[in-house]
Amino acid sequence: MNHFTLRLAVAVLAPLAILQPNIGHCAPTAATSTGEVRMDHISVTEAGKGSPVILIPGLATPRAVWDGVVPELAKNHRVILVQVNGFAGDDPGANLKPGVLDGIVTDLDAYIVKNKLTGAAVVGHSMGGLVGMMLAKAHPGDIGKLMIVDSLPFFAVLRAPPGVEVTPAMVAPQAAVARDKIAATYGKPMSDADAASQTKGLALKPDSITKMKAWAMKADSRVTAEVLYEDLITDLRSDLPSIKAPITVLYPWNSGYPTREMAGPFYRKQYAAAPNVTYVDIGDAAHFVMLDQPDAFLKALTAFAG
Repeated sequence: MNHFTLRLAVAVLAPLAILQPNIGHCAPTAATSTGEVRMDHISVTEAGKGSPVILIPGLATPRAVWDGVVPELAKNHRVILVQVNGFAGDDPGANLKPGVLDGIVTDLDAYIVKNKLTGAAVVGHSMGGLVGMMLAKAHPGDIGKLMIVDSLPFFAVLRAPPGVEVTPAMVAPQAAVARDKIAATYGKPMSDADAASQTKGLALKPDSITKMKAWAMKADSRVTAEVLYEDLITDLRSDLPSIKAPITVLYPWNSGYPTREMAGPFYRKQYAAAPNVTYVDIGDAAHFVMLDQPDAFLKALTAFAG
C-alpha cells in the first residue's frame, strides 16, 4: 500500500478504533434551527429559507461539523442538517441492527418526500458522501445535484494491495472482524493519548483535531462498528453511470500526503464512470477539510449550492 493510499485509509477508518459511548446532548448548530425531527435511523433539524440543501456528516460525526457554513448558507437556502442516530451521544434507535445505511437512505427519502424537497442539493462528507450516492441510485428524483466531500464509491479500494481488484466478498471477512472488534469497545475507557494517536491524520489544524476528538468520543461504537462494516462492503462503482445528477467531488491535499499531484489522479480514477462530474480541490487540509479550511470550503459549498 503506498503512502497516499495509507493516509486515505487512516482518514476514512482511523476514528473507528476510538469511539466510546458518552450519552449526552448534541451541540446546537451555529444558526437558529427548527426543532429536531427524530426518525428510526436519523434526526433532522433545519435552518434558513430558500432552495433546499441537505448536509450529511460522516462516520461518528455530528451535524455540528457544518457549524462553520450553516449561518452563511442559511441566508439563501433551507438547510437540512442530518445526524445519524448513535452519533453525538444520541440514542442509537434502530441503528443497532444491520442495514443502517439503507435505513438512512429510506429515512432521507421519506423526509424529502414529506417536506416536498425533491431535487435538493445534497452534500455528504465521507460516509455521508456514500449515502448521497446511495440516495441518488435508489431515489434519483430526490437529488438535483450532489457534492461528495472526500468520499469514494467503494471505500475498500483503500485496503487493496497494488494490482489487486478488490471485491466486497474479498473484504467482508476482514470487515466483519473489524466490526466485532470495534463493537466490543463499547463502554470501555480510552486515554487521551490513545485517542490522539488513532485520530492522527484526520485533520491538520489544532482546533480541528480538538473538535474531531471530542465528537468521536461521543459516538456509540456499536453503531460505528456496523456502519464501518457496511461502508466497506458497499460497492457503488458499477452504479456511477446511472447517477444522472451532476456530481461535484471535493477533495483535500497538503504538503505531506496526499499531495495535490497524488490526489487529483486518484479521485478522477474513482469517479471516471460518472457521466457528469466535476472536481474541486482544497489545499492545506486533511479529511475534515471543512474544519481545516473553513473559508475555502464555504466558498466551494456556496458556489455549489447556487
